[in-house]
Amino acid sequence: MKIDRRSFLAFSVGGAAGTALSPLPWKLTDDSSIWSQRWPWVPIPADGAIGYVRSTCTLCPGGCGITVRKIDDRPVKIEGQEGHPISQGGVCLLGTAGLQFLYGPSRVRTPLKRTGDRGQGRWTQIGWEAALNETAEKLNTLRAEGHPQGLACMAGTEHGTLPALLKRFMTVYGSPNFIGPASAKEAQETALRAMAGVDGTVGFEIAKADLILSFGSGLLDGWGSPVRMFETFSNRQDRKTQVVQIDSRLSNTAAKSDRWVPINPGTEGNLALGIAHHIISESLHNKAFVDNFSGGFDSFKQKVLSDFSPAKVADITGIPIDTISELALKFATSHRPLAICGRGRGNTPGALFETMAVLALNALVGNLNADGGLRMLPKPNYISWPDPEMDQIASEGITQPRMDGAGSEQFFYARSLPNRFFQQIEAGQSQVPEILLVTDANPLFTLRDTKAVKAALDQIPFIVSFSSFMDETAQQADLILPDHIFLERFQDVSAPAGFTRPFIGLTRPVVAPQYNTRHLGDVIIALGGQLEGTIGKAFGWDNYLACLKDTLGGKWEGMIEKGFWMDDHFAFPSWDTMFTTDTGRFEFNGENVDADPWKATAAAEGDSSTFPLILVPYDSIRLASGSIGNPPFMMKIVADSVLVKNDIFVQINPETARKYQLSDGQLAILTTPKGEATVRIHLFEGIMPGLVAMPTGLGHTAFDDFLAGKGVNVNELIGPLEDAASGFDAAWGIRVKLAKA
Repeated sequence: MKIDRRSFLAFSVGGAAGTALSPLPWKLTDDSSIWSQRWPWVPIPADGAIGYVRSTCTLCPGGCGITVRKIDDRPVKIEGQEGHPISQGGVCLLGTAGLQFLYGPSRVRTPLKRTGDRGQGRWTQIGWEAALNETAEKLNTLRAEGHPQGLACMAGTEHGTLPALLKRFMTVYGSPNFIGPASAKEAQETALRAMAGVDGTVGFEIAKADLILSFGSGLLDGWGSPVRMFETFSNRQDRKTQVVQIDSRLSNTAAKSDRWVPINPGTEGNLALGIAHHIISESLHNKAFVDNFSGGFDSFKQKVLSDFSPAKVADITGIPIDTISELALKFATSHRPLAICGRGRGNTPGALFETMAVLALNALVGNLNADGGLRMLPKPNYISWPDPEMDQIASEGITQPRMDGAGSEQFFYARSLPNRFFQQIEAGQSQVPEILLVTDANPLFTLRDTKAVKAALDQIPFIVSFSSFMDETAQQADLILPDHIFLERFQDVSAPAGFTRPFIGLTRPVVAPQYNTRHLGDVIIALGGQLEGTIGKAFGWDNYLACLKDTLGGKWEGMIEKGFWMDDHFAFPSWDTMFTTDTGRFEFNGENVDADPWKATAAAEGDSSTFPLILVPYDSIRLASGSIGNPPFMMKIVADSVLVKNDIFVQINPETARKYQLSDGQLAILTTPKGEATVRIHLFEGIMPGLVAMPTGLGHTAFDDFLAGKGVNVNELIGPLEDAASGFDAAWGIRVKLAKA
């Protein structure tokens, strides 16, 4: 089934995907269920009793509530869970196709041990006992040698009991090297810690704002909870909410916004401070907040007025001075304005400069912890385990410097820097871990400069993957100890980016494990029991389910019934108590930021004389671009202006095409300082001249024949740019040249 772009936009936005407002979403979910049942590896259920199980989808960070329809014990369809506070009965395309992950051919069905060279795909089956024994032996040996800090763990999420168990394991083992994700969510939380002193999460009351100024956030392209964003967009006219999308290309979000403001990519932070310049110079800021509850405003004001004048910002961003002034006036005089950032889905963090600039813009109009504004939520505190007993090896190892530099004096606020972890190893500037554990992450596909990531992985002697699928990183492992997928396990799920209430979702099994897989939580507890020293004492539960029940305590019964827990009565603190900086105020310039926070992001990598164009990645709701790849059903609805057979299309403006004598559909060679690829040209009026846009989520070399070999992974062509203030990957694109193939 094909859905063209216009129909898809109407479906996504006008119909509030996955609800009963339109027959099309139900037709789509029915088609997905029927279509998935026709593959030879999928069992066809016999007639039987119909039942439903409530759970939570974890295929993306959205955390949507789902209801799984079953025939006897066989799940046959995934629907949205009615009344769920995040997704409100909706389900996105990826969630709809979730059953294909349960039965698909890319699943790792039993523990595997590598027998050939890395990447050759030569494996032998190994029993769970033998696999755990081999892993425990390696870990015990490393510890006995006095180098526990030689263990590193890379995880795809920072919050919840599973990451907490992994962190606990790393702590009692003696390694500081737990590497969590780095995304726009983490960057926003870093800005929050630096400027407000709040160790928590950032929420955006999008549904209550009357003006949303989006600095590149793909609200309809997979940002936050996709279904929640669809619903918010579809009803915004009733709320008289205006959306201004600031973006270098006409994304789906820009097309459905009230106004699209084209901008030179990578200059969003400059625009935010240019808007701040107008607000401050015209005395339009919230004086009650600035005078009584903020610090550092005078120096911030001086910096903004001297370095971010409308003329300078107009020259940098490509946005006319009148437009900058108009946006500033509109933002400052709206009743409930809200500024958000995080390019596309927000899978990469960007520079601290940008997130701090947007947070400062919200502070200027006094919308912090206000209706329709930016909410500051405390860090989830339901995991309150007793401190573990530390032996001497662990106590010494945990004090060693982290391999990625996060938390150091230079990068004080950063918790994890995954790109820097691999770049430092590849460049010979960091200790090479002896053992790497990887769970819920696929860095060899998702991180920039995949060649450098591969080179770093090649240096690590022993890699253990807990992936449920044969993804790119799992292909490089020495052992694969496959986890259950989300339809087969219990797990607590944190709220998605931007949600504005304390919330915990619950994933629960809707079917017994289909293969010889094992819950990651049970594996951690079992491994802890096999290691020497005091490690085993840190895991006093018989299994993960007992741990989860104990941790959730009184919340458990309600979550089993409803599928989630939410604090409806949470009271946000007022301005006089909400900030926990040293001064007790909102600090415009941040605290303990080693580098100048107002130094703009570095230019895109590459020499403009050799690479005259700029390549920017873009996200699409039809392409999964995280650790999970597209299931077969979703590949069927990728537009033919994005992918035809195995050829990927890049978008360029017709003016650019004329300059380089390129025509629509023509094959071309795209070259960056990091690599080269053959692409097809798609002429698109909705992209600024001089830019080349490539979709994310394609170019897999792993998974199955329905996904592997299709298109190009844009991360092979873009390298990271280290942000001096945070250590985050600040790259928003790279310089490129195009030539006829």
